[in-house]
Amino acid sequence: MGLFIAERIRQREFGREISPADRSTLLGAAEICLATPIAGRGLPAGTRLLKAYATTAQGPRRILYLLLVREGELFVLFHRTKQDEVGENLSSRNPAFQRALTKHLELLREDLAEGRIEEIRPDTGDQTPVRRR
Repeated sequence: MGLFIAERIRQREFGREISPADRSTLLGAAEICLATPIAGRGLPAGTRLLKAYATTAQGPRRILYLLLVREGELFVLFHRTKQDEVGENLSSRNPAFQRALTKHLELLREDLAEGRIEEIRPDTGDQTPVRRR
């Protein structure tokens, strides 16, 4: 299983780069068996949304992954605090979540088409972008 993030989603969620602590949180929470599947509109065929919770030194986080079912790969869509209007309720019943999900899925599609995808691996000092086509 690989864990990936689109360049523009990384910029929105983490800024210029993902800190080693956040990278560790994302990797640790990326256990498909521990995540909760949730509904979402406009998902690409063969994908599912998975919600995960993590506790960090900065407080609790809510993480949303897009699972490519056949490949078993995960893409990070959100990494939010509970106080964020999206993070407080990762549900299609939350209009802020649905708007942000639509935007992030669009960014993911565009970045995939341009090969602007990064693999998230344990911090080794090398965060090489991955070209996927």
